[in-house]
Order: sequence, then structure tokens, then C-alpha cells
Amino acid sequence: MKTDIPRVDVLGVKISAINMSIALEEIERWISSQERAYICLTPAHSIMDCYTNPDLYPLFNGSNMTTPDGMSIVWLLKLRGYSYVERVTGSDLMDATMRYSAQRGWKHYFYGGQEGIPEKLTKHFLCRYPDLKIVGAYSPPFRPLTPEEDEDVVARIHQAKPDIIWVGISSPKQEIWMASHVDILDVPILIGVGAAFDFLSGKKKRAPLWMQKTGLEWLFRFITEPKRLWPRYRMYPWFSVLALAQMLGFRKQEK
Repeated sequence: MKTDIPRVDVLGVKISAINMSIALEEIERWISSQERAYICLTPAHSIMDCYTNPDLYPLFNGSNMTTPDGMSIVWLLKLRGYSYVERVTGSDLMDATMRYSAQRGWKHYFYGGQEGIPEKLTKHFLCRYPDLKIVGAYSPPFRPLTPEEDEDVVARIHQAKPDIIWVGISSPKQEIWMASHVDILDVPILIGVGAAFDFLSGKKKRAPLWMQKTGLEWLFRFITEPKRLWPRYRMYPWFSVLALAQMLGFRKQEK
């Protein structure tokens, strides 16, 4: 699928130089044309996942949009000359798209979250946007689906006929799922939003706005879930070193 959005190499991951308005315009274009696309929300830890496991690069670079989901990535893109770039997180993109789509009649499907979370998510959004169309949800088990289970899920989704599937099963599982299903599902857009299901349903508290804007949201999350998030965030100092090396020309940059 052709797009005019430039993608900027950050340690081998091609990040889309976008802001929220550009993201919404592309989503509307894909739905209008009924093209098949998937979107990756990409913080620094996802880039480091790719760096330590190169098999993941094709999942992010093969997406139709890979958003800058982290202020450190936004700053890197701004330093590369893309002054208009803004952080596009899963929670923010989900809320903005729901608001944008309420008057357009787009249909939404939730794939992910623990039992009960999609229902809370549905209630949250319908309270905010009563005209929204949410046509189904599925909470997969915490294990790989059997071929029969996967076929059943695909059949359920086809019966619901959504325009967007929101995938919240953590990274990189959600990217693997989207890449393997984008050509199977007769759905215009798949969007992997990670923890957005938990934040927007009220299961977890999100960092204060000032921490989000100053690049400290990761710290807030680490303080609230240190045991689970330590393996992820311990790579952040190394990310900073590698990104600086790339900027100084010690590591190849691609445009």
C-alpha cells in the first residue's frame, strides 16, 4: 500500500513521521478505500526488542504505519528535521479515533484484554461517544490459539464486519498476530495498542499529563509495576547510547 508519509530509521525500525491529525487522515483513507493495513504503536522498548531479536524488524517495518509512541522517539525525529511530529500512543490514538469515527459510522472490534476488560472498554467509550458502533470483542487465552480456535475467531470477526480491530495483547505478540492476520481478515485496519485496554477501561492508572509530555511516563509505569516492567526498562540506557551513536554517525542511518 502506497503512502507519502516518510519513515525515519531509529536503530533499524522505520518510524512514521506523523502526528495525530496525519494518523487519523490515513486511517480514514484506508477505510474509505477498503484497503488492508496494520498499525504498530512503537515505544523505545519495542525498538530494543527488535535490536535484540532481529526477527521482529519485519513486523514493525512491514506495517503501514509505525507511530512514535515515546517522547524520546519524538525528540529524535524532531532532531532529524520533522518538527511537526507528535507522540501517538495507543490510548490517545484509540480515544481520538473513537471520537473521530462516531459521526462516520465506523465499526470497532476489541481483540485482547482479560475477561471483562472489553466490556468495561465498551462502556467507557459509549459513555463518551453514544453514537459509536462497537460490534464485538474477544478475550483470547494467555497461550497460543489452536488452529481451530483461530478459525473460530476469524469467523466471528467476519460476521461482525468491523472497520477497525483494536488489538491489546502486549508487544510483540500483537504485532505477530496482526502481521499474520492482516491478509486473512476482511477488515481494513488492525491497530496494536498494548496496555491501552487497561488504561482506558480503568484497570490501570495512567501517568499524569506532565509526565507524559516530559518523557517520564515510563518511570510512572515502572514505579507502579516494577517487577513486570524491569526487564523492559533496563534496556532504556542502552537505547539512549545507541540512538546517540546513530545521530553522531557511528551507526548507519537510513532515510
